[in-house]
Amino acid sequence: MNEKQTLAPSFNGYQKLVIFLLAITQFTVVLDFMVMSPLGDIMMKTLKITASQFGVAVSAYAFSAGISGLLTAGFADKFDRKKLLLFFYIGFTVGTLFCAIAPNFFLLVAARIFTGLFGGVIGSISMAIVADLFSLQQRGKVMGFIQMGFGVSQVLGIPIGLYIANAWGWHVPFLWIAAMAAIITMVLYLKLNPITEHLKLKQEKTALLHLIHTISKKNYQVGFLSTALLSIGGFMMMPFGSAFAINNLKVTNEELPLLFMITGIATLITMPFIGKLSDKVNKFKIFAVATVMAVILINIYSHFGPTPFWIVLVINVFMMATIMSRMVPSTTLTSAVPDPQDRGAFMSINSSLQQMAGGFGAVIAGFIIYQKDSYAPLEHYDILAMVASAIMLLTIYLVFRVSKIVEAKPNKF
Repeated sequence: MNEKQTLAPSFNGYQKLVIFLLAITQFTVVLDFMVMSPLGDIMMKTLKITASQFGVAVSAYAFSAGISGLLTAGFADKFDRKKLLLFFYIGFTVGTLFCAIAPNFFLLVAARIFTGLFGGVIGSISMAIVADLFSLQQRGKVMGFIQMGFGVSQVLGIPIGLYIANAWGWHVPFLWIAAMAAIITMVLYLKLNPITEHLKLKQEKTALLHLIHTISKKNYQVGFLSTALLSIGGFMMMPFGSAFAINNLKVTNEELPLLFMITGIATLITMPFIGKLSDKVNKFKIFAVATVMAVILINIYSHFGPTPFWIVLVINVFMMATIMSRMVPSTTLTSAVPDPQDRGAFMSINSSLQQMAGGFGAVIAGFIIYQKDSYAPLEHYDILAMVASAIMLLTIYLVFRVSKIVEAKPNKF
């Protein structure tokens, strides 16, 4: 990357296209994972499964994604990133189709494992592409736009998925996601250029050596630990969000899509603003303030009983804004930790830890949460919030360490 590219804050036409392609790819992957939460109440009642079993279904994707990330880390810097993205995205598409046709709980878990093996690596490849094509000065804005996939999935994907599920069953939203992913695969193949600059840099002779080399660097280890704890703290409460809203807060099945849609719109508004702000203001400070605010809000929310819908809506909007305001600066800082020749491996390992930690968080949540029957209120949600809060506060120190590592790098690309 030359000096002009490093200093220029604006994007050229191709960079804008790449941002759009990565954002829409991220949208489908995030939607595939996130739709499990709002469908949770429907799935638990339809499949007649417990909260612990649903936690297993959610974490199956995460653990398989984590294993896949570790297995591919050594190879991640040895291939054209476009080819890697296409390979894993095709596998993700097929896995999502398997989820759509799964007739029972056990085959659903198997399908989630298959989907995770491919889908879990896509985010790390995308982050490596961002680090390859955009300077650190641009990256906050890029991350903000790409993370908008999270918001769009709530504005369009999750509400539509809920309406579809209420009308035709929980299987159909997965079929819809698979169809979208198939179309996006063709667009990626036709429009994305090969990304091979990293292949010109010195590489270890074997994938195993490259993996060991990447894991053994102390600065990288700080980034890995930070990501793992961010995921555990951030995702512990999500799998049971819809079940808590319906059974404890008394939000109706008709109100639930509206809740996700309005929260998503707020996220869409927040993301570009936070991305631009993180390019202008200290990224760590934004993260720390957002974390403290998120901790306060989730502990208030988790103690609610039956609550008017407008109050639930307002709290959810602010909770999501603070959670996403943590993700953009922390992801941007972490992307600057690895050296260029290690980016693919670092991002794969980082994504692996993120997925497995998120799965671990879902399993912990499944053991903490108790529900007498499918229609009873969830118990111990407040305890879950306190556990998540303690982990989230610990991440403030770790992200501070990451920020110092980035500041000390001679070339912050």
